[in-house]
Amino acid sequence: MRNALEPEWEARLDARQYGFRPGRGCHDAIEMIWNVARGRNTRTWILDADLEAAFDRLDHNHLLERLAGFPAREQIRAWLKAGVVDKGRYTPTRQGSPQGGVISPLLLNIALQGIEEAAGTRYKRNGVTQRGTPAVIVYADDLVALCHSREQADLVRARLTAWLAPKGLRFNPAKTRIVTIEDGFDFLSFNVRRYHTADGPKLLIKPSKESLVTIRRRLKAEIRALRGHSAADVVHRLNPIIRGQAAYYRSGVSKVAFAALDHWLWNRLHSWARRQHQRKNRRWVARRYFGRHHPSRNDKWIFGDPKTGAYLHRYSWTPIVRHVPVAGRSSPDDPALTRYWANRHSRHNRRHPPLAPTTGRALRAQTGRCARCGDHLLHPGDPPDSLHQWETWFRAARTAITQTAIPAPGAPDQAGDRHRLVHASCHRRHPAGQTADTDSNL
Repeated sequence: MRNALEPEWEARLDARQYGFRPGRGCHDAIEMIWNVARGRNTRTWILDADLEAAFDRLDHNHLLERLAGFPAREQIRAWLKAGVVDKGRYTPTRQGSPQGGVISPLLLNIALQGIEEAAGTRYKRNGVTQRGTPAVIVYADDLVALCHSREQADLVRARLTAWLAPKGLRFNPAKTRIVTIEDGFDFLSFNVRRYHTADGPKLLIKPSKESLVTIRRRLKAEIRALRGHSAADVVHRLNPIIRGQAAYYRSGVSKVAFAALDHWLWNRLHSWARRQHQRKNRRWVARRYFGRHHPSRNDKWIFGDPKTGAYLHRYSWTPIVRHVPVAGRSSPDDPALTRYWANRHSRHNRRHPPLAPTTGRALRAQTGRCARCGDHLLHPGDPPDSLHQWETWFRAARTAITQTAIPAPGAPDQAGDRHRLVHASCHRRHPAGQTADTDSNL
C-alpha cells in the first residue's frame, strides 16, 4: 500500500518536508536551516514548534478525504478503525494512526502537505524563497519557521494553529516557543545559534547540550554494565556506539564537542580499568590498557586490548563532512532525475562512514565490492538517518563483512594470498583460504 501511495505523494509533498521520506533525512533539514539563516539574513525570529501526539491525534475523516480517488482507500480506513486489544479488552480507535505501522509516517506527511503554503511561504521560479515570506522546515512532527519579525512569527503560529485544527493536530504548548536566532534553538539533537564575531554574524550548528548529556549517560551505563569484562568486550560494545554518534554529528561544528567527549570517556575508562585491578597502581593500569594501539597515530593513551589488538575509536578521529541537502522537490521516483539520484548515492558511497582504517582502505581498493560475488559490501541506498540507525548500521556492517585470504592472480601457493573483504555469507558458502577475524575496530 505504501509503495502504491508514496510515488504520487512524493510529487506533491512540500519541498522542505524531510521526515520519513526516501532520499531525505535529518541532515537535509539541518543543512537547509543553515542555508536559509546564514550570514546577514534578516530571518532572525524563529517559531520552534512541536506537534502534540501527532500520530495519536490524526483525524480519520480528513485523512481519508485527502486520499479520495485512491483505489484501496477502504483498506486504509479499515486499518485506521481497527481498534486495539489489550489484555483481552477491545478499545476502538476514533482518531490517530497505528504507531510503528509501516504506512503511518506517510499518512502523517500526507496530512501535513501544504503546511508551507499555509504559513505564507512563497517560492520564486528558481526555487528560492521569496523575500519577506517565512521559511518553514518540517521533520515529522517537529518544525521551525524562520521569520523576519516577531509579528510575522506570531502570525505564522496563528495561521498554522487554525490550519492544523481540522486535521486533529495542535501545537504542544510546552515545546512551542518564539525565540531570536541569537538565543538559539534545538532541532533534531543539534543547537542552531547565530554568534557575533569580529568577522560579522556567524551561524553555527553544534550538538545540543541535551544530546551530549544523553550521550554521556548512555556511555556511563554501558561502561558500568561492562564491569568485570575484558578490554576486548569494552571495545566490541562501545565502538559501534561511538562511531554511530560521531557519524551523525559529523555534519555540524562538532570538533570541540568531540574532544570533550573523548576526554570524559578517557576518565571513565581509566576508572573502569582501576576498578578491574584495585591492588595495582596507576602506572601498571596505564601500561596494561593504554598504548599506541592505532597503527598510524602516535598516541600512547589509546584504550585497547594488547592481546587482540582491538582499540577504542575516538570521536575526534571522525572528520567533519558537510552535508549537501536534496534540491527542491526532487524525488527518487521521478524518472527524469535518475542521474541526479545515482550521482547522489555514488557521492554518499565514496564518503564512507568512519570505519576502521584497514576496512576503509580495503573498501576503497575494492571499490566497495565483495571480492567473491562482486556485489556491494555496504548497502548502496540511503545512509542512516538517526543516532540509533547509525549505531545499528555499524553493528550490522561488523557482522556482515569479514576478511578472507584470496589467491592473487597467477599465484600458485599461499604466499600470494591477499586478504580481501567479502560478505560473511559469501565466505560461509566459499570457505576456501584462511580467514581473518572480522575487524573488531570497525
